[in-house]
Amino acid sequence: MNRVHRFWPWWRWALTGSIALALALSIYLSWHYVTGGAVIGCSGGEPCDQVLRSRWSSVGGVFPVSGLAAGAYLAMLVASLSIGPATAAPIRRLAWRALLVLVGTAAGSAVWFTAVQQWIIGSFCPYCMATHLIGLLLAVLVVWRAPLQFDDDSAEAVPVDVAPHTAPSAAKAAPAAAVSAARPRRVIGVLPAIGIAAVGMASAGIMAVCQVVFTPAAAWRDGESPATVTAIDPRAAPLAGSPDAPYIVELLFDYQCPHCQQMHFMLEEVIRRYQGKLAFALCPAPLCNQCNPYVPQSSNAFNDSCELAKIALAVWVAKRDAFAEFDRWMFSLDSGERWRPRNAEAARTKAVELVGQAKFAAARTAPWIERYLQTSVRIYGDTIQGSGAVPKLVFGSRWVVPQPRNPADLVMILRDRLALPPP
Repeated sequence: MNRVHRFWPWWRWALTGSIALALALSIYLSWHYVTGGAVIGCSGGEPCDQVLRSRWSSVGGVFPVSGLAAGAYLAMLVASLSIGPATAAPIRRLAWRALLVLVGTAAGSAVWFTAVQQWIIGSFCPYCMATHLIGLLLAVLVVWRAPLQFDDDSAEAVPVDVAPHTAPSAAKAAPAAAVSAARPRRVIGVLPAIGIAAVGMASAGIMAVCQVVFTPAAAWRDGESPATVTAIDPRAAPLAGSPDAPYIVELLFDYQCPHCQQMHFMLEEVIRRYQGKLAFALCPAPLCNQCNPYVPQSSNAFNDSCELAKIALAVWVAKRDAFAEFDRWMFSLDSGERWRPRNAEAARTKAVELVGQAKFAAARTAPWIERYLQTSVRIYGDTIQGSGAVPKLVFGSRWVVPQPRNPADLVMILRDRLALPPP
């Protein structure tokens, strides 16, 4: 038992166990990135899905940051198994230095991605935050323990023999020499440990710079529905574009979805490029199971989604000419800060301002609103295979969940994924 405690004290169990947990989380997130499937408890459109689908989930749009994290934690795991007393001193020193660099990288990455989620994306991924927290704790543990470790080889130095006829002064010096020779040597000093960890943090800074500088290419998830997709009558639905356009693409969206907000303002330019040949049928598909049974579990971020969709459709019923202004207002920014969804009370106030109290009250009870909303939800259900996220574009039996950077990207996605002709 004493031997086990010597080779595996509590802090080594905590270190290795924490690394294994962070490795498992990173592998799971990497698998999600590659397959495009939904993370457990994080369905399409929820805050964690917004983080995992953002440009910050990869470096240059090429390699997932979760994959980089998995590689780092795997290296940490290997190093953590080589820091015990049973390992030769040179290997132990190398393993501790590697651990310090790696935990410094993990800590720097944790700070960077927490800041990105807080101030850029405006949403948090619990899986990511758990991994970041583990990275920070590992950094504290390793920087604390590394200077307390000693080379066993130095501790086992042999005392210096004293010859029988040695002078008294030499005899007195001999024990001191023996003590000096037996004194254990630290694996690494306190300041060098901090300095090596700082090198790891600097490498995380380089990755952050790469993410900022190198803009990733447009991304998407697409597929084809095996069932017949419900069709929308363009003359009886709110549109962006002309109902006479030969190509009508159904746009599923949620008024509380940041990705929907970003893409919404590209529609006008894409329609202009198609010179009247393209229109988007605006189909609210709330990510809330109060009105969308295809959403297994609602998130607090979409509590108002059903009501906001009904208010918007009431504006369409009351005064069609006012709908475009209301729709733009719903996705506009109040200031130069990050966009925040409108709440139901503010949306009702704006609707009454545009159409009048009497007309809005009458339109709000119109049966068409519920019918159209359920039609949109049915389209969502028809195309849910593979991804329940929005915004989603549907044309015929084909669908795509786009992540365009600009209107040119959106045109490319329409052409290559939905088989629309070029403008």
